[in-house]
Amino acid sequence: MVFSSPTFLFLFLPIFLAVYYLLPFTKRSPWILLASWVFYGWWRLDFLLLLVGSSFAAAFVGRRIHDAANTRVAGFWMAGGVTSALGLLGYFKYYNFGLDTLSVVLQSFGTAPLDPGTVILPVGISFYIFQIISYIVDVYRGSAPVGRSAVDIAAYVSLFPQLVAGPIVRYNEIADQLVQRSHTWGQFNTGARRFMVGLARKVLIADAVAPLVISIFAHPAPGFIAGWIGLFAYSLQIYFDFSAYSDMAIGMGRMMGFSFPENFNAPYHSRSITEFWRRWHMTLSAWLRDYLYIPLGGSRTGSRRTVVNLLTVMVLGGLWHGASWTFVFWGLWHGLWLVLERTFLQKSNRLRTLTVVLFGWLLFRAESVAQLRTMIAAVVGLQGFGVPGELLWQLPTGAMVTVLAGIAIAWVEPWTSTILPGLRRSVLPVSLFLVSLLRLLATSYSPFLYFQF
Repeated sequence: MVFSSPTFLFLFLPIFLAVYYLLPFTKRSPWILLASWVFYGWWRLDFLLLLVGSSFAAAFVGRRIHDAANTRVAGFWMAGGVTSALGLLGYFKYYNFGLDTLSVVLQSFGTAPLDPGTVILPVGISFYIFQIISYIVDVYRGSAPVGRSAVDIAAYVSLFPQLVAGPIVRYNEIADQLVQRSHTWGQFNTGARRFMVGLARKVLIADAVAPLVISIFAHPAPGFIAGWIGLFAYSLQIYFDFSAYSDMAIGMGRMMGFSFPENFNAPYHSRSITEFWRRWHMTLSAWLRDYLYIPLGGSRTGSRRTVVNLLTVMVLGGLWHGASWTFVFWGLWHGLWLVLERTFLQKSNRLRTLTVVLFGWLLFRAESVAQLRTMIAAVVGLQGFGVPGELLWQLPTGAMVTVLAGIAIAWVEPWTSTILPGLRRSVLPVSLFLVSLLRLLATSYSPFLYFQF
């Protein structure tokens, strides 16, 4: 079940909200938990068991850490909890990648290829495991309270608006809200309109440019013009898809009385890669900083160690997004530019930053190293400048217009803060929502890109 599906929009969400507001406050967390389990179990019941087990294990470990505060036993429980969580993530996300890589290495020495089977990746495991880790570590550090009950912790981990694609919410950000939160019509209305705008960004922009991306990246030699169209289209698709999910999650949170952290802030206006990571997927950037970069020593241990720390964090950040060498290269690409900005490129430059980000999306989107080579050859002009005839008919006018519209929206975003409040109070969000529903009903599939990460 996804936010942009008729099942969610016309069945799950209305029933959830109706029951939620009919229940007394003390019963709302259990209802959130039950509904979130239904939402997640819609895909696969066995993966729901993994989520449930992980949630209650986190609650148990957090309680043990709290009871043994400031002792070696607390450190033991913290290390064991984090290791177990990372072990789950490692097995489900990197087993196939690790065995495939090992098989290639062994074949180079004349050994027969391995056939270890396939491990299916549970939806959203990267997000909820990171939330579990942050809870365990924060309770150990004393920066987050221990959960009142296992139900509260399970509700925090399983909270369906942000369960499968973020934003990554830390327990200390909503611990008090699980105990007490306000519910007003103004708050509900603000959240509903944020949800509507998010759905429109997803359906009317991200989904509309998706066919361009698929056609161009799949072509064996798209050429210069089509290559750049595909690159711009994917840059818009990944941004409007993921930021739309965050908008919808934050909006639903407001409808339920929660305040989730923001996740995007006009990232394509960044003047450095450092600034880009302060604007793009901000909750992940902050997580990597607080739970990986700073514990590694950050920039406090000399310039050489800082370089190593930056590269390590970004490579691991790339691997977090997906088990593929292209994601490793993407993380390394960003890490190298972060190092260059710290050492040589002291002056910020928006055009340079945008170029680095765009070429990084080639690494991110490529399904294989071979496809990556093809797209790089296209955008640097090694395949000619014309559009191949068999590809030309796959570039519909509507999608091309949407690319231009998406670029325009991304361009004006920093200056919309003064007019958006008025627009959100107008009929515009409702109108966009209705148009989005019509488009959804005319199509059969509208997945969120970040579900695969």
